[in-house]
Amino acid sequence: MPSPGPALPWQPGPTLDSHIMKPKHSSRVALCAAVLAPCALAQTPPPPPPMEAAPQLPTVVIETSRVTDQARQELETEQALTPGGVSLVDGESLRQRNVTSLGDMLRYVPGLWAASGSTGDSSFLSSRGSNLDATNYDGNGIKLLQDGLPVTAADGNNHNRQVDPLSASHAVVARGANALTYGASTLGGAIDFVTPTARDGAPNELLLNAGSHGQWQSRVTVGGSSGNLDGLISAETRQADGYRLHHKQQRTGLYANGGLQLSNAVQTRFYATYVDNQQQLPGVLTRQQWLDDPRQAEAAAVAGNYRYNVETWRLANKTVWDIDADSKLTVGLSYEDQQLYHPIVYAPPFFSLLIDTQQRTLGSTVRYQRRMGAHDLLLGLNWASTTVKGGNYSYVPGGAQTLSTAVNNRADSLELFVMDRWQFAPNWTAVYGAQALTTSREVSSANLKGDYHSVNPRAGVIRQLTPTTQLFANVSRIYEAPTLYELEDETPGGPRGTLLDAMRGTVFEIGTRGTQDLGQRNHWRWDVALYHTRLRSEILSRDDPTAPGTSLSINVDGTVHAGLEALVGGSFAFGESREHRIEPMVNLTVNHFRFRNDGTYGNNVLPAAPKVALRGEVLYRHASGFFAGPTIDIVGSRWADFSNTYKVNGYTLWGLRAGWTGKDWEVFAEARNLANKNHVALFSVRDVAAANAAILTPGEPRSLYVGARMKF
Repeated sequence: MPSPGPALPWQPGPTLDSHIMKPKHSSRVALCAAVLAPCALAQTPPPPPPMEAAPQLPTVVIETSRVTDQARQELETEQALTPGGVSLVDGESLRQRNVTSLGDMLRYVPGLWAASGSTGDSSFLSSRGSNLDATNYDGNGIKLLQDGLPVTAADGNNHNRQVDPLSASHAVVARGANALTYGASTLGGAIDFVTPTARDGAPNELLLNAGSHGQWQSRVTVGGSSGNLDGLISAETRQADGYRLHHKQQRTGLYANGGLQLSNAVQTRFYATYVDNQQQLPGVLTRQQWLDDPRQAEAAAVAGNYRYNVETWRLANKTVWDIDADSKLTVGLSYEDQQLYHPIVYAPPFFSLLIDTQQRTLGSTVRYQRRMGAHDLLLGLNWASTTVKGGNYSYVPGGAQTLSTAVNNRADSLELFVMDRWQFAPNWTAVYGAQALTTSREVSSANLKGDYHSVNPRAGVIRQLTPTTQLFANVSRIYEAPTLYELEDETPGGPRGTLLDAMRGTVFEIGTRGTQDLGQRNHWRWDVALYHTRLRSEILSRDDPTAPGTSLSINVDGTVHAGLEALVGGSFAFGESREHRIEPMVNLTVNHFRFRNDGTYGNNVLPAAPKVALRGEVLYRHASGFFAGPTIDIVGSRWADFSNTYKVNGYTLWGLRAGWTGKDWEVFAEARNLANKNHVALFSVRDVAAANAAILTPGEPRSLYVGARMKF
């Protein structure tokens, strides 16, 4: 591998500068703290230099502020040496605006459609057209990881889990088949949330945030190091009344990690997380109800006291052995327990549904990296096992629960992957590899049991045009087996007990990224990708007309997922003193998601995601640390059903954000939807949606948030 190049010219220095349930198991908070408390008070010598070495390649960082050396290393490895769409979100910049959900965090990641119509943890997330069916239900199609270890369950669902955005130092988003680095072959790719550590210089800090709709949020982080030990603990609490009736949230969380430098070559780190989220759900509205009063709640949601209460605790360990200057071995293990209490349907005397389950996931990873001349080789193994136990109940709020379906499900998954980055000529790098997947599903209530196997190759090339500009292209295979929830709901057209097929297909991608100087201290940067995916047997969930609130899963004949992903930004100085800068940024996603000669739906457009989504801002920054500027969201129309009979109109929202950053403090203010535009954030997808169907979730009205950060 070539040696690292010098810092790129645009890399920044300092910035110019109803009822809520109580936590049920507070003892688990104490357990998590006890595991890592000895490390929290523990100056550690810096670890050995990381093995990976990146050539002089562009690094496009989303919302650049102050990025740690570790984050920069991650970016150069995963973005600049990947022949496809990869982005990095810098956690420092999230402190300069209101962030309470993954939708807020991923605002400037191209190719992702993230929407939140509820408080806090409820976000709909789609990448390259994943999960375009029963929104707010399963959450499949994107593999989520923390520090390279799985958060997504073994069957591919993210149903009960949301990573807290402010608990990550940064996140790497590998879109689509570009997630092979993490062993994934999912349609949407993977997101790895990387934890801050005291060893990497994470500061002690206090974060405070308040604003419209009764929102209050506070977080304190304390850490330190001594000798070979280091530790960091963050505690957070969040509450909100919400902008609709029956919309309250109360959340508490604890995030801790401690590291031990066993030798100059070996280091190990333990992680502990505890989250208790108690959240009311306001339900969905008809179009007329939405027009009359978007702040109202669905009558059934109030009568049935719809809630989304999730208690999660997680323990993990990762050990890294720098074998020599050219090779490294990483081994990790994680265990996660989630308790879900989810009243979701109430339509007596015909039907009511309360989901009360416990999901447990044990996961592990092994990664071996070796550099051999012009080759950079990666071998990896991911294994995970998930069990889901409990039941689906009919219920009376505050009264009796009657078991309707016992839940006793299991999924196991083994991913083996290999990848080589080969610089076969000056300024040319070939990237090729494959994933071998074997995974099983067992759904007791549906008498379903089966296995899925596949080998998914990938090949790409990177052409380095200048030290900071490149072109790339790749062709890859997509493969995704059904989740346990999809199998519970399946109606494949055959006899009961027949498994859904896995969806599979091929994606072609081309693109360019880089930076370009425009005179002294000015530059612009870009990250643009075009992709085209042809899928067979895509798994889609549609409503069950005989049981409101439930869905039926099917394989459809063929679909096309194609699009344009573009992030363009820059920094431009003006005035003789060069103290003033203008920094624009635009995230543009154009989607082309369609059925392909389907026997039922023909060439209809797939629902849920807009054809065009643009999110941007233009900030003025002063050398003193002051910044201010407008924000904009332009979202195109969307279909709410597979039959393309119910259209949800697009919208344009304006906002404004400002702040001031000092050496050890910063403050911000953010105004959203200044025109108080009535719009739809997300909706439930139907097969054929009637004009009076109750499926709409209103978006956030005019809102104002303020926040402060103090380092100590």
